[in-house]
Amino acid sequence: MKNVILIGMPGCGKSTVGVVLAKILGYRFLDSDLVIQESENRLLHDIIEQEGIDGFEEIENRVNASINVKKTVIATGGSVIYGKDAMEHFKEIGVIVYIDLPYEEINHRLGNLEQRGVAIRKSQTLKDLYDERVPLYEKYADISVKEENLTISQTAILIRDKLRAYE
Repeated sequence: MKNVILIGMPGCGKSTVGVVLAKILGYRFLDSDLVIQESENRLLHDIIEQEGIDGFEEIENRVNASINVKKTVIATGGSVIYGKDAMEHFKEIGVIVYIDLPYEEINHRLGNLEQRGVAIRKSQTLKDLYDERVPLYEKYADISVKEENLTISQTAILIRDKLRAYE
């Protein structure tokens, strides 16, 4: 089977679910935000602060488009869907899974957006960002998983079960 690429809003559990899913599938796990930080030798919020949102998204697109792995669950940053090159690359190397969580739960889970490295413009609210991104997640997703009221393990098992159609 190809790689599994997890997309969705910050706080939806991509990294947490990704680790469990990788164990269930016998895959490696890769957090693309950590790859970006390593390649830039800076934290995400420092990149955003120094380069601005547009500069960060260019870096994110470039780094994600260069990820070349096999049998890996890749947890992406929430803004990955703005990078056309990255998303085309991910479509070629894997199955894209959208972890869908309602706005109210995202809002409840997220703490300090700046410390977390969320790419949000000064004029935007979290709700604005959510409304802007959801159609893009839906556009790129091969599989969507509604995570509300599921545990991490239940979400990972549901994804595994839906992936069977892609074997």
